[in-house]
Amino acid sequence: MKSLLKSKKGLSTVVTTLIILVVSVLLATVVTFYAINVTTTRVEEESLQVFKLHTWHNGTTFAETAFLVINTGGRDVVIDKITVRGQECAWTTVYHNKTQDTINSDLPYNSTLTDGGTITVGSTGYTFTQASDDLILKSGWTMIVYIANPDHIAVSDIGVTVGINVFTANAQYYKEANVEASS
Repeated sequence: MKSLLKSKKGLSTVVTTLIILVVSVLLATVVTFYAINVTTTRVEEESLQVFKLHTWHNGTTFAETAFLVINTGGRDVVIDKITVRGQECAWTTVYHNKTQDTINSDLPYNSTLTDGGTITVGSTGYTFTQASDDLILKSGWTMIVYIANPDHIAVSDIGVTVGINVFTANAQYYKEANVEASS
């Protein structure tokens, strides 16, 4: 036992320095990952879901697009632009209804979009408002959107896939559907 205590063997200075350096780097890494995890899980994120997209054409001169936007994120969002087939829709052609209802029924074709008009979805009648500026959608809410005569939708597009984009300040949400005949 005495010979073990009097032994001059031990770790070199280089090995000791490397061990201290590796431990300090690992500790700094763990603290950094913990801080990132805490900040990202507490930040409310934007998330929209686009459902039940339809684009119809009546065979003569009228086209219509309809879809649901559900705000599944943790914060309210501002929809600042909607495009159909890459062409921006004027707010005067956009009609919407904001609701907290769960909408399971499909959206019907409606050839008479008016400000204050009612469209029945399932068994519930929803009153629509003509948009005049950016649309605000609260967290957890649903918006039913109808667009009258979106640009570049013609009778020859029936059966062709078209896409819509919903733009917010932070993201864009894309969905595709085939153009349908209205009757």
